[in-house]
Parts: sequence; structure tokens; C-alpha cells
Amino acid sequence: MEKNVTYIALFAALIAALGLVPKIALGFGVPITAQGLGIMLCGTILGAKRGALAVLLFLLLVAMGLPLLAGGNGGLGVFFGATAGFLIGWPVAALVIGWIVEKWRHHNLTMVCIVASILGGIVVMYAFGIVGMSIVLKKSIMESLGLVLIFIPGDIVKAVIAGVLTASIAKARPASVLSRSL
Repeated sequence: MEKNVTYIALFAALIAALGLVPKIALGFGVPITAQGLGIMLCGTILGAKRGALAVLLFLLLVAMGLPLLAGGNGGLGVFFGATAGFLIGWPVAALVIGWIVEKWRHHNLTMVCIVASILGGIVVMYAFGIVGMSIVLKKSIMESLGLVLIFIPGDIVKAVIAGVLTASIAKARPASVLSRSL
């Protein structure tokens, strides 16, 4: 139990640390950040439950006003802006990524993590983000989808990094990849 709490807190801190990487601001309010990689790693390394809990802990700290999002943003207001859908989708994305990695145990870990990160960290997260943007920006789903297409190449790179990094950690310290040591 204590070990799980430590991992959850450590990965919430990882997401926060990735927020220190300078964001690239876009004109419609959703920046390009490195924090998506942290969400992917929560799922690939911690698994579904612990990964989602790490993201929820991070979001709780953000809601309490800590400036942990890229660019030093925090507080309840971020849950009502253009990024709200993405933020709400983060724990679901980590849950889906972790679930896939846990279930596809007999396949190549690198490829499983890449596919899981694409399905959870792009498809699922974008579904939440696009709906959120559509509501906040008062645009159609298709218009909102058009706005986020610029993010897909970078998120695919993040998915590949998450897969390679998770497999490298599993090779060096197999017990550290909790999604595979159930």
C-alpha cells in the first residue's frame, strides 16, 4: 500500500515536472506541452488504477491552485477554459493506457505501450478535449477537431517515447513496470 502511494505521488510529480518544459502557445488557447507524455507514462508504467490515481492527484493539486500546468497555470479556472476537456480526459486516458498494457501481456512491450498510448493518450484524450473545446469555444465538433490536428504528430512522438522508455525501464528493472507485474 505504502509503495503504491509513493508511486502515485512520484508520477504526479513527474507530470508537474514535465509542465516546466516550455509550452508552445497556440492562438485558440490549447498549448503544446510535454505533460501528455507524463499521462502516457502513468498508464504504461503504473497501470490502469495507479496511473489514473496519479493523474487525479495531479489534477487535485492543480484545482487547489498550484501552478503545475505548463506555463504556470493552476486553479479551478483551468477547468472551465479551452483545455478543460483535455484535463478531464487525462485520468481516463491513463486508465485506458494502463488497462491495455495490463491486458496485452504476451505481446512486445514497446509496441503495446505505443499502441496503448495512441489509443488512450490520443484517441480517448482528444475525444474529451474536442468536446470540451466545442463547448467552451462554441464551435462545432468538426471545427474543434480541425483545431487540434496540429497536435497529432507531436503526440505520436510522445507515444513512441513512452513505449521505448517503458520497455527500457522494464529491461533494466522489470519490477518497476507495475503495469506488467500484476
